[in-house]
Amino acid sequence: MSAETYRDAWGIPHLRADTPHELARAQGRVTARDRAWQLEVERHRAQGTSASFLGPEALSWDRLARRARLADTARRCFTALEQKDPETAAWVRAYADGVNEGLTETTHATSTHATSTHPAPEFARTGLAPGHWDPWTPLGVWLATHILFAGFPAKLWREHIAAHLGPEAVALFAADGPGTAGSNGWLVSGERTTTGHALIAGDPHRFIEDPGVYQQIHLSCPEFDVVGLAVPGVPGVAHFGHTSTVAWAITNAMADYQDLYRERLRRTGAGVEALGPDGTWHRAARHTETIHVAGEDTVEVEIIETDRGPVIAGGPEGLEDGTPAALSLRYPPRVTADLGFGALLPLLRARRVADVDRALDAWAEPVNVVQAADTEGGLLHRVAGRVPVRPAANGLRPVPAWEPGHEWTGWHTPPRAGLTEGVAVMANQRGPSTPLGVEFAAPHRADRITALLAGRERWSASDMPTIHTDTHLASATPLLHHLATLTTETTGTTATSPTTATTATSATSPTIATPLTPKAAALRDRLLAWDRRMDADSADAAAYAAVRSAVVRRLAAHPALAPAAVAPAYPEVLQPWLALVPRVAYALEHLLRADDLYGIDRAATVRAALEEIAGRPPAGPWGDTHRLAPWRALPDADPAHRDEPGLSGDHDCVLCTSAVPGLTDRAARGPAARYVWDLADRENSRWVVPHGASGVPGSPHHRDQQPLWLDGELAPVVTDFDRLTKESDD
Repeated sequence: MSAETYRDAWGIPHLRADTPHELARAQGRVTARDRAWQLEVERHRAQGTSASFLGPEALSWDRLARRARLADTARRCFTALEQKDPETAAWVRAYADGVNEGLTETTHATSTHATSTHPAPEFARTGLAPGHWDPWTPLGVWLATHILFAGFPAKLWREHIAAHLGPEAVALFAADGPGTAGSNGWLVSGERTTTGHALIAGDPHRFIEDPGVYQQIHLSCPEFDVVGLAVPGVPGVAHFGHTSTVAWAITNAMADYQDLYRERLRRTGAGVEALGPDGTWHRAARHTETIHVAGEDTVEVEIIETDRGPVIAGGPEGLEDGTPAALSLRYPPRVTADLGFGALLPLLRARRVADVDRALDAWAEPVNVVQAADTEGGLLHRVAGRVPVRPAANGLRPVPAWEPGHEWTGWHTPPRAGLTEGVAVMANQRGPSTPLGVEFAAPHRADRITALLAGRERWSASDMPTIHTDTHLASATPLLHHLATLTTETTGTTATSPTTATTATSATSPTIATPLTPKAAALRDRLLAWDRRMDADSADAAAYAAVRSAVVRRLAAHPALAPAAVAPAYPEVLQPWLALVPRVAYALEHLLRADDLYGIDRAATVRAALEEIAGRPPAGPWGDTHRLAPWRALPDADPAHRDEPGLSGDHDCVLCTSAVPGLTDRAARGPAARYVWDLADRENSRWVVPHGASGVPGSPHHRDQQPLWLDGELAPVVTDFDRLTKESDD
């Protein structure tokens, strides 16, 4: 039997072949058919060549990809994989061969002017022809997708804010407020389910892309039969899978495994040298590369690599504004030539939790918290990935390369954890990975999921969407408390509500102040009575979000904080981590609760924000402005897609659709997929993605899952080939 492709009602590919290698080839081919444009964008991003057809906006990324040596690292990792694990290397090669076959079909479709639903309309718009995938390209795609996942630019922010406000500001602006978007995941053991078998459910939170970052797929051969969410451009099912006897899922562990070093560089007649921790100058590798930019002149980039790693910002002459600085990045795959692909085939072949556990011992990055369960009652809750052992200072800020004591001295043993009352919840909060990280997500999502799970003795797969779609916003408490303490009369009476009345502290407003205007008092009373649900049809949620944004803007503009708005001249791709308004928004809980905030009168700030919004209240409910804003390499050519749908949820809701208060209500991040893995019966499992299985504009499966995704519903997982439609090879 040659490889066969089937489709279900949602256009999801189901592949069947005689061997894993034939199956990998088929996976590459069908992905190229469904996601040709997406694959080419990702290949170019991995190579640092995307500006050649996307234009100047892609130049900053291309510079980072070149300077960080992403393509070269992928080549090194594949070469090492061939030597250490030739079976997996051949399997990856087969996938790349399949991609090339599928792209050849796309090229033919383009050249023969097929219908508008052929898989390459974007190629025609840009004049780009599908290129060739090398065997190492899937590794490059994986690396480019995750190089910023660990958030090493946060170390630049900590240094920046400490320089302007002092070391204590680092904790105030830490991400343990609403600082990061990650993922939700929960494992419910058989003792807490209606079937007596475990359930695993969750939703990875990432930038919502169109086409989507996850691909629903079914891979079947005599050795394994797996359904899961694949990353287009990468073979197998890495993060979320179900083999019928064992299932697994991940969230970001929030581990710190990438370091920034400040380098002292000097030019010599022979090239560039870097000062090492031994006090002597060492030759750095150096060459130049040329980046082609659509519509503009080519750009020459100097590539420098020291003994620590590649220099990603600055150089011997400093940053672009002349500030003397050079930063090198040290990250595990560059050091070890291992990207963890040796785990992928063993995961597909897993039959029990113990198999998943052994496979994950080979995992490298990103570092994840993993949950798994099998049909025999086995359970797993562990961290997987490679985190270096080094001094704590390395995790906080860039450290001086010329000083001893900042070297890597080994690797941490990934921690493990158990279940509590039959459940385990992971939502990027402090948990089993705490020893490996610096900042974690606020506990709100994890606490809410835990509370919801505790509210029912037994759970079924069909119950899980009630958790996926929960919109309660616990992080509203500090701002609502400030509103509750605002006075209505000059005598100093304050408003209270059952959910916000607390004892005043130095962080609250004074009791004697100018009274609120009637409109502001009415708005405050509305918000204190609000149920704290960020529902798309809620006018109160819109009003709360507007007041919150006004508070953020006013705090960021205050003379005490405003100097931090001028960020160092680091590359543009790193600037989002250094922007003040988002940092104030993400740290608002801390800033409102602190004993003192650099002398800022927070009562006056909240009062002014309330009066501002009372004078210009939102015209409609939350969903009017809280709309989906997916990332696309090219603007959507279909006018029907320019007005994206309104969303429920918010950053700290379980339904994590992340706006940036003070900047925009639009949500670029959110659930990139939802899933429920049922260990009692895989056919009872469910999944959904934000758009659809196809990346082809105009395809019937380009956006057919979006109504389900918006309503919190899930599509059935179908694995019986007799219930599927076979696709012609023509």
